[in-house]
Amino acid sequence: MISSWCFKKKHAQQLTEANRITRRERAQQLLDYYSDSETAFIFFTDEKLFTVSAPMNSQNDRVYAPTTTKKRNISASRLLRTRSTFSKSLMVSVAISNLGCTNHIFVVEPGVKINGQHYRDVLLMQDLLPAIHSIAGDVFVFQQDNAPAHRAHDTVELLQSETPGFIGPDM
Repeated sequence: MISSWCFKKKHAQQLTEANRITRRERAQQLLDYYSDSETAFIFFTDEKLFTVSAPMNSQNDRVYAPTTTKKRNISASRLLRTRSTFSKSLMVSVAISNLGCTNHIFVVEPGVKINGQHYRDVLLMQDLLPAIHSIAGDVFVFQQDNAPAHRAHDTVELLQSETPGFIGPDM
């Protein structure tokens, strides 16, 4: 008999052929535009939201009882797993390149919405850009992902005027 393993499938976003072609073309444009020596100066930034109460995995949440026990005879407090509706969260932002990495920037103010204005005024102008300048001086290229606050018109204008080089949302 052949023994086997059981693996659980994971959810993933499927790329269409058009998405693959677009990504490949944009990557090639960046490779053509920047020389190998210039790529060390490209800083990529991103944010990550961490929640205190992560979503529950019901597959791993079990109550063990003797086989003679009926479910209705088990205390409801043992069968229910509760968590608050709105879990506390913390956002962390960082910029990284071959030259180095900024310190982690923690966005901890309760109730702060990371909209375009907060991203520009606080994360970029007060934290990220000064940190990148301290690592790279006045020679760097700024790159970010395509989050709504990042591709906002005012954000793009700010980065075009405040950074020596900027890879815009069209790339």
